[in-house]
Amino acid sequence: MTLDNYLYYIILPVLSLSILLVFLRFFRGPSISDRVIAVDLLVTIGIGIIAIYSILTHQPTFLDIALILALIGFLATVAYSYYIQKRKNR
Repeated sequence: MTLDNYLYYIILPVLSLSILLVFLRFFRGPSISDRVIAVDLLVTIGIGIIAIYSILTHQPTFLDIALILALIGFLATVAYSYYIQKRKNR
């Protein structure tokens, strides 16, 4: 079994299943905090999928895209956390 088969048949279906479960948490989340964490996790899973695609296609440019997405996701999570904290202090 080569590395490509391992990535195709094990890791990508697991990531796909995790995306479905996180979307379920996003839609059913009772609070805004649950939804923010779900969006952050979706970004993280997306980064994983981009990284795997970069490995499979032998194109390191996609790793740069994953890095930029990670930075944007981090800043968005910090902004949401700041918003939630300010909202609770009112």
